[in-house]
Amino acid sequence: MRAPLTSLVVRLAELAPGLRVETGPGATGSYAYDASNYRVPPRAVAFPRTADDVVAVLRACREAGVPVTARGGGTSMAGNAVGPGVVLDFSRYMNRILDIDVEARTARVEAGVVLDALRSATALHGLDFGPDPSSHSRCTLGGMIGNDACGNRSVRDGRTSGHVVALEIVTADGVRAVADHCGLHPVDPRDGGLVARLEADLKRLVEENLAPIRTELGRISRQVSGYQLHHLLPENGFDLARALVGTEGTCAVVTAATVRLLATAQASTLLTLGYEDVVEAAEDVPQILRFAPSAVEGMDEAIVATMRARRGPDSVTGLPEGRAWLYVELEGEDQAEVNARAAELLEALKAQGRLTGGRVVESPAERRSLWRVREDGAGLAARLVDGGESWPGWEDAAVAPEDLAGYLRGFRKLLASHELTGVLYGHFGAGCVHVRIDFDMATDTGRTVMRRFLTEAAALVVEHGGTLSGEHGDGRARSELLEVMYSHRMIAAFAAFKKVFDPDGLLNPGVIIDPAPLDADLALRELPLLDATFNYPHDEDGFAGAVRRCVGVGRCRSDTGGVMCPSYRATGEENDSTRGRARMLQEMVRGETVTDGWRSTEVRDALDLCLSCKACSSDCPVGVDMATYKAEFLHQHYKGRIRPRSHYSLGWLPKTSALAGYAARPINLLLLGPLGKLLARMGGVTIKRKIPAFASRRALRQTLRAAKPTGRAKAILFVDSFTRAFRPQVAGAASRVLADAGIPCTPKDGLCCGLTWVSTGQLSTARRVMTRTVTALDDGDTRPIIVAEPSCAAALKRDVPELLGTEAARRVADRVHTFTGALTDLADQGWTPPPLPETVVLQTHCHEYATFKDRRPADLLRRLGVRTVDEAEGCCGLAGNFGFEAQHYDTSIAVAGLALTPRLDALDGRPVIADGFSCATQIDHLTGDQDIRALHLAELLDPTPGAQSTARLLD
Repeated sequence: MRAPLTSLVVRLAELAPGLRVETGPGATGSYAYDASNYRVPPRAVAFPRTADDVVAVLRACREAGVPVTARGGGTSMAGNAVGPGVVLDFSRYMNRILDIDVEARTARVEAGVVLDALRSATALHGLDFGPDPSSHSRCTLGGMIGNDACGNRSVRDGRTSGHVVALEIVTADGVRAVADHCGLHPVDPRDGGLVARLEADLKRLVEENLAPIRTELGRISRQVSGYQLHHLLPENGFDLARALVGTEGTCAVVTAATVRLLATAQASTLLTLGYEDVVEAAEDVPQILRFAPSAVEGMDEAIVATMRARRGPDSVTGLPEGRAWLYVELEGEDQAEVNARAAELLEALKAQGRLTGGRVVESPAERRSLWRVREDGAGLAARLVDGGESWPGWEDAAVAPEDLAGYLRGFRKLLASHELTGVLYGHFGAGCVHVRIDFDMATDTGRTVMRRFLTEAAALVVEHGGTLSGEHGDGRARSELLEVMYSHRMIAAFAAFKKVFDPDGLLNPGVIIDPAPLDADLALRELPLLDATFNYPHDEDGFAGAVRRCVGVGRCRSDTGGVMCPSYRATGEENDSTRGRARMLQEMVRGETVTDGWRSTEVRDALDLCLSCKACSSDCPVGVDMATYKAEFLHQHYKGRIRPRSHYSLGWLPKTSALAGYAARPINLLLLGPLGKLLARMGGVTIKRKIPAFASRRALRQTLRAAKPTGRAKAILFVDSFTRAFRPQVAGAASRVLADAGIPCTPKDGLCCGLTWVSTGQLSTARRVMTRTVTALDDGDTRPIIVAEPSCAAALKRDVPELLGTEAARRVADRVHTFTGALTDLADQGWTPPPLPETVVLQTHCHEYATFKDRRPADLLRRLGVRTVDEAEGCCGLAGNFGFEAQHYDTSIAVAGLALTPRLDALDGRPVIADGFSCATQIDHLTGDQDIRALHLAELLDPTPGAQSTARLLD
């Protein structure tokens, strides 16, 4: 294997100098997966920048007999974005919007353009691209073309094939051509003869198969399975562009496309409708369609329950009573007309008698929240609140909308007959049902059950006049079942169509034509359990079960919305995404391509740029917690070995900073000079940053003495290591604010949450530190524990119980509040703070964002009277030890540039609020000598500001 691969890489270098080609498990491991059930390790991954690079890859691979699989965002649920040869990743570089023609309402885009990027660009002109899959924040136009994707508003906008004007393709033998509504045209006139012969072969194929094409294809709106040869019929004008949409990369490689755009609706409204079950909801769909909705989406209660459990009860609002729901969106040019139509529809549905409740959602925030639940359906359904796992495989069947209720009745009976459970959601208005099923793919018995079920499910949907796939494509999941849906003659015509384009069968083999068995190459199998230090209380198989949470839906590859994943947003590399890292950890657990387990350097390198921000634990629909997995890996990887220098210098900071407090002034002066830079280099710390000044023990004692309440204290103020060492004034301000709010506190000093040892993977030390802290706090006292530093509050709330696993640790965790949480939950009802500014800039700490989801500083500030909170939604980039480590400085600054730096550049005198010490330190670094200091929320709310100056703290 090695010699042919080496020869291929050499040949690629000859044909396309500068083409990036990656080999080896560290670079290609994450590309063995998409969002499906399958794992197919590639031999290499290529990252083309131009169509000529694609030509080079296809020519070299044809010479070597190596398969080629085109890939966009890697979000395929059917297994059509993985392959055994060379994977072409278009998302990394071929992601340019080449032209937007406002008058013609078209856009020309490269295959790797993310849908949301196109929509953001066209929105400036009042235009939009119609199809909008739930993965719109990371799916690419190339992937949508490959699958013939639809989306939430397919009732109005249909499939991607209906919006394609022309496709720029490369054939299997490396010929560039343009397919449009009237045929195929060579880019290079010298290829005219080849293209003419290909076109003639296609026309002959259609003429020989007119009857099956006319009778078997295009029967329902969502019929995506197979090839869409009916677009080549004489009455349809030989529209080769539309015929190639949905071919899943098996016939040609799409490098760019010209697509139609639509005018943005001027008015819209959203109704939420409650039902006893999804069948009752489906019964009402035909009636709803009479009102010309733009979207009719359905889901069951399991998804909503999981969302609320993962992100807090307020994460889903606006749903009426019920156990299943429909979202119905109505659009138009006049808001009054749309509102009247919505009211009429609601009355008509009430008359039908199936509704358990219904309402018009007026609030834009509620609408966003509700659409977020629906869009995260695949991930939320994958790992439910009860810990159960479910999988795709039959997640995309579709029938005519009027047949939906009958199909769902039969489908639920089929599930029950196989003792399977399915979580249902989908595009009910188009008759397309997504379902994730609790298949047991790890055992022979479970795989046998799955095969039998899928075969019977295929027969059921065909019995109802439906299609195996409504938008995800057939892929490896359903291609074997096409013979259930189509005649032998139609299957033969499909094979002939592919052979015209790809006679050697090198483009995405195993998909649609000559399919691989649907139970071949399954990723899930029985694996050995690994010894781990964290408890992973929500994962039955411990660490192996935890990393298996990632099912590839790829929300971590989004550029906007939420905080996850800052390193991916900074680098754009798959291996720097939460998904990429999780897949590498899965490879490590399997032990096939990554063979050295915890000692793996490939996994270490994949985890290197993880900032341990914990945002994924909240933003990821399946709750991947990469910060914990990284800590576990570092602990195991370096067990009994010399660690990186920064693990000692920064990991042991709580101890060293406590000592530094006894001689703060001379040490601070020392660190400002050349010796300070030398010490930084020796400790693996960047010299591009100033070391924060240590506070003196004397200042700390004064602060704590002043913080003691005069009467009975209602809570404990936990003085964490960062507050103690660098900003004791925050403890003083917090004490005064809390007392003013009716929560007088007793300060508790000398304890540590263990965070720095966790983030550097020194878990044995972390456990000792945490045990001491828990023993001190769990002394019979049940008062709330308030922590001014968000990262330490998060460690006490989550890391401590998950690392110690004791009842005492859980009791302590249950008492922990952030400063924001304390003021939200514990303050006197009539408390009012001192006058506040009209507007502030806010940097929320990532750990607070992830762990205390429904207690956000932004919400508190607005409630207290701040009119405008300009929140830098994203990680500050410093992330504890990460941004201080020399090798991470550039990434740290790049992450800051995503959200924080632009707001600091436009500060215009507004105060900056940052409760996290690392956030405040990053802000201090970014603003340099501008005399800007980030305030802790306690300092902003301090009833007696100036009670303690920063200068005195350094005495």
